[in-house]
Amino acid sequence: MKLNLDLKTPSSQAWIDAVMADFPAFLQDHLDCERKASAMAMSFVAKYPDRDKILPELIATGIEELEHFQQVYELMVKKGVPMVHSIGGDPYVQQLIKLCHSGREERFMDRLLVASVVETRGAERFRMVSEAQEDPDLFRFYKTLWVSEAKHGHVFVKMALEYFAQDVVYERLAWWVDRESEIIEALPIRAALH
Repeated sequence: MKLNLDLKTPSSQAWIDAVMADFPAFLQDHLDCERKASAMAMSFVAKYPDRDKILPELIATGIEELEHFQQVYELMVKKGVPMVHSIGGDPYVQQLIKLCHSGREERFMDRLLVASVVETRGAERFRMVSEAQEDPDLFRFYKTLWVSEAKHGHVFVKMALEYFAQDVVYERLAWWVDRESEIIEALPIRAALH
């Protein structure tokens, strides 16, 4: 059983160049993404309290993402990067969510698989951010996040497999990888995680 997924389109050099050219803006977006990831995990708990096979892992993921939020916040304080008042929408995630089915069961599976794709893209990009760092502390910090996000990408596939047939999950996951590729290729480059 394969839990990880391969992204169809790798992130570009232009993307990492934009991030490194405006790292404070990237940090602000990264902070927002960690908060949203924690909220997303906990929204699964609130919306699907009957899915007891995955509740402990969802709660643990929500806590871990909140810890990442705290770590990014502390990094921003250390670097003198202020936290902004308003949190902008994430066009990447918004476009993915628009493609989710609307039925309760179908949407549940889609949201788990979208989470897997988003976490996998985050892992790939954190790896790039880590490797672009000259500061050894930032290299280590983003390497740790890259490993964590990759694990989360696997976790959400595993959760889907608890409730849906393997062939159904993998067929839909392949569809999501294709849609994610189309979205990531069409988005403008900016100093943001997505």
